[in-house]
Parts: sequence; structure tokens; C-alpha cells
Amino acid sequence: MFVARDRIPVAGPSITDREVELCAEASRTAWYENHNVYNARFERMLAEYVGVAYAVSLPHCTAALHLALAALGIGPGDEVIGPDVTWIASMAPVTYVGAEPVLVDILPDTWCIDPNAVEAAIGPATKAIIGVDLYGSVCDWERLEAIAARHGLFLIEDAAEALGSQLKARKAGAFGSVSTFSFHGSKTVTTGEGGMLATNDAELFDRVLRLRDHGRKPGDRFFLNEEIAFKYRMSAVQAALGVAQMERIDALIAQKRAIFGWYRERFGDTLGIVLNAEPEGVTNSYWMVTAVPDAGLGLDKFDLMAGLEKRNIDSRPFFSRLSTLRAFQGRERVKRFVAPGDKGVHASTCGVNLPSGYNMSEDLVDIVCRAFRDVLAKRL
Repeated sequence: MFVARDRIPVAGPSITDREVELCAEASRTAWYENHNVYNARFERMLAEYVGVAYAVSLPHCTAALHLALAALGIGPGDEVIGPDVTWIASMAPVTYVGAEPVLVDILPDTWCIDPNAVEAAIGPATKAIIGVDLYGSVCDWERLEAIAARHGLFLIEDAAEALGSQLKARKAGAFGSVSTFSFHGSKTVTTGEGGMLATNDAELFDRVLRLRDHGRKPGDRFFLNEEIAFKYRMSAVQAALGVAQMERIDALIAQKRAIFGWYRERFGDTLGIVLNAEPEGVTNSYWMVTAVPDAGLGLDKFDLMAGLEKRNIDSRPFFSRLSTLRAFQGRERVKRFVAPGDKGVHASTCGVNLPSGYNMSEDLVDIVCRAFRDVLAKRL
């Protein structure tokens, strides 16, 4: 059996001397009157890159989604529609504000939420839609924006996995009422942990600033809290790391696309494997290279991962359908619009994320593809 000599991790950042330099500088200088310098700079860079007016740095994307829902006034008795196939953090914050998630189908090609399924699930309690740009794909935002406008709903873009992706002339994160990003260690741009909320709505921006700092007005020095809220701030050292990463965002995106291109070239002659989609008008940043083998091969994602693990190659499973998780047991209303035959079943059952970190070279991609073909041939 072929085994990689050195373990190949599934993800990893690109850290240069510039990141080290700015983090050290922030640890020395980002205090007193300079405490917010790096956060403000990181926020400005992200907002300008995405093409929105405001951005708020946060400890993680989950906090951004929580604050977005809270700032929009969503709460008990409300319903929020989102995709059945995504990481749980996309929909868990709906429960934090006391609202009810409503899960719907995804599209079989982009793996993003199906606008037809969204419209079919809208009811009198619906207040918002969450679209997730899964694995660098981009939702059909034009249709979702039209649906939201027609029904008077808020639209939230979870762009955690799609920084650098684009739909026509608009970057991922520029859609809807508010968008959110992740800077987890596996992401295209990292701050170790971290997140960002972005919006063009000045009132929403102001509300988020109050909610993220225990219900205080921005700049309050007297600890006069106006309401009970949250503590969601990013440290200056994390923000400095983000600044250094954003300084070379174009190069990072180009490298991600190059890694995907190497996989695409090598899998081009392999029947029965579907990789990340890039429909006309879309630029995919390819955060993770995702491979979905044909169901006829008889291997699920955990079989594939086990086979790769034996060959010293790390991988991740395609996100499971939320409606099948123990976390959603007993929440039958959440699942009422999904069924066993929904379009997301195959990808969520058979798909895996292949090594996509910045350490990847063409030689390493060759090794992964050789091992993957071996596993597909059931030489487990």
C-alpha cells in the first residue's frame, strides 16, 4: 500500500516575517491611546476589500452571526431559514437569540442554499434568511436578495469560508443586510481565531458596537451600561496578524486557486469525482478543495477519510446535514422542510476536504491524488 512519507495536514496558514513583525509590534505598542489602532486598520482593510462601509472585528464568526441576529432584533417566536448542510455555527446562533432555525435543501452543484427551497419555507414567523458560501462557493445572491425584498426579510451572508470569492462584480461579503467572516487557523486569511461582521447599514453598525461591549456606547469611559449585552472583542495582536495577512490577500487567493488548479488537472481524467463548482460569473477562492466521489463507488466520507489516514494523509468530512445530528434531536419543526432524498444528501454523505493548506506543492498534490485514487479503488 502506498503511504506518504511525511504526514500531509488538511489545512494550514501562510505566516511570514511580516506577520511576526506586526504581532510583536502590537504586543509592545497597542496599549493606552493606541489600543485600537490595529483593530481599526484591520477593519478598514477588510471593509475596503469587500466593498462595504463598515466592519467590526470580533473573536470568531459565531460571535458575528450572534451579533447580526441580535442587532436585527430577531428573537423568540421568530424563524430564520438556513441550509441543512453547513457547519453548525451557521445556524446555532439562531437559538442563542431564542429564535427557531428552519433548515432547507442545498443545490447539488454549488452546495449553497436552494432559493426555491427558501421560498417554499417562508411563513408568517420568518424574519431572516442565512445563506452560506460553502467551501468558497457563492450563493445565488441575486435571487436571495429578490426573495428577501419581496417578503420583507433580513438577509445574512455567512461568508466565513469565501473571503476572496466573487459573484460578477461583487465580492463575497457584500450581499444582504449584513455579512460575517471567519479567520480561524484553517481559513484563507487567519488571525488564529477571529471573525468580522460587515455591513453598509450605519444604524446596524452602531447597534453592533453597543452589543459587542456589554451594552455601552462606543467610547464610553464611565461604565454606564444601557442594556445587558455581550463581550465580543478581538485582541490587538490578532488584529495585527490580520493586517499582515490582508496586505497580501491577492497573493493568498492566487495561491489557493493554484492549489485547486493542481487538483483539477490531476483529477481531470478520473471519472466519478466532482470538485468545487465555479459557475459562469463566479470566482471561487477555493478555501478547501472538496472532492465528492460518485455514490456508485460504494464509499462514504468516513471510509475515504480512513483510507487516507492509513496513507498518512489528513482530511475532513463534508459537513453533515444538520437535521441528522444529535444536536438537533427533538427539534422536529427545524427539520420539517428537509427529507431523506434532498439534494444535499450525496455530497454530505460522500464528500471529503482534501489537503488545501498553504504548504501544498504540486508534488504533495500528486501524492494526495495518488492516494485518493488508491482508496477509490477500494484498496482500503
